[in-house]
Amino acid sequence: MLACRGIRLIKGNTLTSPSPAFGVLLVNLGTPDEPTPKAVKRFLKQFLSDPRVVDLSPWLWQPILQGIILNTRPAKVAKLYQSVWTEQGSPLMVISEQQAQKLATDLSATFNQTIPVELGMSYGNPSIDSGFAKLKAQGAERIVVLPLYPQYSCSTVASVFDAVAQYFAKVRDIPELRFSKQYFDHEAYIAALAHSVKRHWKTHGQADKLILSFHGIPLRYATEGDPYPEQCRTTAKLLAQALGLTDGQWQVCFQSRFGKEEWLTPYADELLADLPRQGVKSVDVICPAFATDCLETLEEISIGAKETFLHAGGEAYHFIPCLNDDELHIELLRLLVQEQAQPWIHAE
Repeated sequence: MLACRGIRLIKGNTLTSPSPAFGVLLVNLGTPDEPTPKAVKRFLKQFLSDPRVVDLSPWLWQPILQGIILNTRPAKVAKLYQSVWTEQGSPLMVISEQQAQKLATDLSATFNQTIPVELGMSYGNPSIDSGFAKLKAQGAERIVVLPLYPQYSCSTVASVFDAVAQYFAKVRDIPELRFSKQYFDHEAYIAALAHSVKRHWKTHGQADKLILSFHGIPLRYATEGDPYPEQCRTTAKLLAQALGLTDGQWQVCFQSRFGKEEWLTPYADELLADLPRQGVKSVDVICPAFATDCLETLEEISIGAKETFLHAGGEAYHFIPCLNDDELHIELLRLLVQEQAQPWIHAE
């Protein structure tokens, strides 16, 4: 950890300020407020109305969304959320709050002053707008926006950028901003993933194959210029190298496809159903694109994908949790923030 006795701010000829050196807005996708059909419907309406997520013409898409999807899916999705909901609330929200608290503590110790860290969710609460408002109330005149998406996609990171721009379009006096676009090949990110896998192997042993399941996007997005799939494969290759795996010991797949359009392949469910027929009887599954465990990891991969693999003849299936609030993950987030904030600060 970088040790420094104090921070001097560079702003014209002014070297000191009562305001914090900077603030941090951690951004994730979001979660319904409750695991109920009503709350899920509200969440899905906002999520699926984002043109970065579904870029079809509103004249075509909104009647489908309003007339069919929002009248059929909320009850089904609410049951899935109920299967992973905890006494503390949504796993994504609980873990995100832990990440923010630990990052604030780490940054404040590093810079020897209070560095405010707030959460902002692209959909649901707390909103990105509320996160900025809280940072402003704490005197932050410089803000690092850190989307918790290692691999860039127009459907995630660009959506955060849009929300940031929309918020400040309404503000008279905007702060200085630094925006983290991606960290798919960051050395500390790969090291944190490798440590997580090795820790799992130490406890459970190593399976026949390590499956790296990334969230999917429509194939069309990639052909139109989204770098996401290549970044996912780079992450996977770097992690495999860090673990010393041969080509036959790991494989990439993509999960969570939606609708009839072709998405990135291979599809996770189809791959896991086919592996036992190839002689692969045990798998370890990790989801490197997710910084926080959520419905897509805790239900879709940890429960649903496991059932698919075992039903197809697999014998052992282990899900490796996301990095969540692990020490090395918080250290990675601190490094990402420091890299963005470097123009504003320097150690005495």
